[in-house]
Amino acid sequence: MTIILGLDPSLSCTGWGVIRSEGSRLSHIANGQIATQAKAPMPERLAQLQRELAAVIAAHSPDRAACEEVFVNKNPQSTLKLAQARGCVLAVCGAAALEVREHSARGVKKAVVGTGAAEKAQVQAMLKVLLPGAKVTGADAADALAVAIADAHAR
Repeated sequence: MTIILGLDPSLSCTGWGVIRSEGSRLSHIANGQIATQAKAPMPERLAQLQRELAAVIAAHSPDRAACEEVFVNKNPQSTLKLAQARGCVLAVCGAAALEVREHSARGVKKAVVGTGAAEKAQVQAMLKVLLPGAKVTGADAADALAVAIADAHAR
């Protein structure tokens, strides 16, 4: 049995999802989102992300983490903000001594839906099939659960 923390980092709203993987069986443990205030100073936003993610790790004791690889936006400012949030998320995992595996967005979609060109709605529909009864708290949490599932399938 392995407990996997899936992460979808973002400065505005980082999604997280925790699943249990036992062979080919998956089960939902928890999911959520960490939203920061757009007008708050960057250090405050990153500190909030750090605190809340550390609390998630403490509450669920995952065996490892999985994170979506960074993609480059057309807007350099957006890419920089994403990179800062992602760095914070990776540092929190590192401080908790968690191995972090990275997965491409296409790889996540392929693992969950069967095609790397899947739409968000298709991924969310498959989450209901793969994690029956899970109450998903938003799109970012759904993405994080998909990352965790992709990681479970990568073994």
